[in-house]
Amino acid sequence: MADTHAKHHDYHLVNPSPWPAVGATAAFITAVGLIIWMRSMGGAPGLFGLRGASVFLVGVLGLLFTVFMWWRDVIKEAHGGDHTPVVQLHLRYGMILFIASEVMFFVAWFWAYFDAALYPAAIHPIDVVTPDGAVEATKEVVGMVKRDEIFGGHWPPKPAEIAETNGYFHGTFDPWGLPLVNTLILLTSGTTVTWAHHALLENNRKGLVWGLVLTVILGILFTTCQAYEYIHAGFSYAGHTYGSTFFMATGFHGAHVIIGTLFLTVCLFRALAGDFTPKQHFGFEAAAWYWHFVDVVWLFLFMCIYVWGAGVPAPH
Repeated sequence: MADTHAKHHDYHLVNPSPWPAVGATAAFITAVGLIIWMRSMGGAPGLFGLRGASVFLVGVLGLLFTVFMWWRDVIKEAHGGDHTPVVQLHLRYGMILFIASEVMFFVAWFWAYFDAALYPAAIHPIDVVTPDGAVEATKEVVGMVKRDEIFGGHWPPKPAEIAETNGYFHGTFDPWGLPLVNTLILLTSGTTVTWAHHALLENNRKGLVWGLVLTVILGILFTTCQAYEYIHAGFSYAGHTYGSTFFMATGFHGAHVIIGTLFLTVCLFRALAGDFTPKQHFGFEAAAWYWHFVDVVWLFLFMCIYVWGAGVPAPH
């Protein structure tokens, strides 16, 4: 009878956990709060916006609490020996699929950018609202709209062809200035995280810690430079397609850099606590994969948006 509940396989059967239910509830609260908050931006009373912001904050705090507690349990499982080689393999499969989904996420932003860049004078029907409230595309009533009526049929737009009332466009970034510096920073961070990984495989704790420290510092430096770049941009988000596609693509990448920096910071604290071993370090490996993914996406952004899509630099 003693062997009735003994485990005779390499798989890990997760114990009952409250965190999926708690996380789903927090996500719902976050969504409701965000909806209420956005309604206040559309003209609802100010108190409405305050309530929405408060509900949104409660939901975000709930999500952060769920993440902390859930990952804490995963670390405990690893220390308890539940992460067998088979389980670690499946965790790697999960991370690969997650990164693949992130690749498709950025494909959408590149698609939007290239659609506007390659066809700046494309013609589109105008949506018209009929008396019964339906929306239909028509060219008989009001004709067709050309993209060159929006940003001059040029890519990138010409500064003189952007109305100041709908946003401003004074020129693009010089790709060989701060964007190139940021590229070198991110590529260097990819080198330091690889150094940390190899140090871990050789059980070199000092090399692991210093590699992570340098990677985190470079990640913070990249974010700081990007914030400086945004502040001094020669164009706005509103009023033209160039600004919206630029800020959406590079902004989401910047968000991923911040997430990756936090990911690696957690790994740094775990490394200082002696959590990782040469044979069991999936948490660090996942963070390193994610960081390399961020590096590769930035290379495409730099080549396509900053270099290939460069126009007349904005005056300083």
